[in-house]
Amino acid sequence: MEELIQFRNVKKSYQIGEKQFNALDGVDFSINRGEFVVILGPSGAGKSTLLNLLGGMDQTTSGEIIVGGEKISDYDEEQLTVYRAERIGFIFQFYNILPTLTVLENVELINDIVKKPKPAMEILKDVGLAEHASKFPNQLSGGEQQRVSIARAIAKNPLLLLCDEPTGALDSKTGVEVLKLLKKQCEGKEDGNTVIIVTHNALIAEVADRVIRLKNGKIVSNEKNEAPKAIEEVTW
Repeated sequence: MEELIQFRNVKKSYQIGEKQFNALDGVDFSINRGEFVVILGPSGAGKSTLLNLLGGMDQTTSGEIIVGGEKISDYDEEQLTVYRAERIGFIFQFYNILPTLTVLENVELINDIVKKPKPAMEILKDVGLAEHASKFPNQLSGGEQQRVSIARAIAKNPLLLLCDEPTGALDSKTGVEVLKLLKKQCEGKEDGNTVIIVTHNALIAEVADRVIRLKNGKIVSNEKNEAPKAIEEVTW
């Protein structure tokens, strides 16, 4: 498989009073195109910092981040803005959809951001929300609202789907449906996405193609899962 992402001795430090805190402390790993990846670790491990750097929302203190052959760690703010808009789909624990817009309008928002979006109604059909297109977020369940946020991210036609605890606010049954939808984005398509989920839920790691474990800002392990379980096989 083609190598898509490389982190090379990446450090991210913050000054807190007189002390320096290393949120990431010399991180090295690589991820292949089309993988369903779980980054696992406890609170404070550096997961969200890593995701923010990969998503172009923050910049490294030192080290290199290479995505699709481009060294994004050298990008200036203008380049990072374009990178975020055109190449990254973000999915968060809390859905970040606009309450005054319909489901369809929330997804169509990205038409003003990217050059080649996917058709919004087509994506809503894919995520099982076509019949809710004219509804407002307060008329939807939590799982349906999360599917709206996933549809919006997919409609950008991004290189990467970056997910920060995407099932954290959902019950287990709804969380399973969301994970199925995310994993489907990697499977059986030449133009499939690479999906990266940061979570503290070790069960999600059982269905991943690759599991990267973080602790205290360092990589503990980066393992390819040779036999990932089907989501239905995991006891949630």
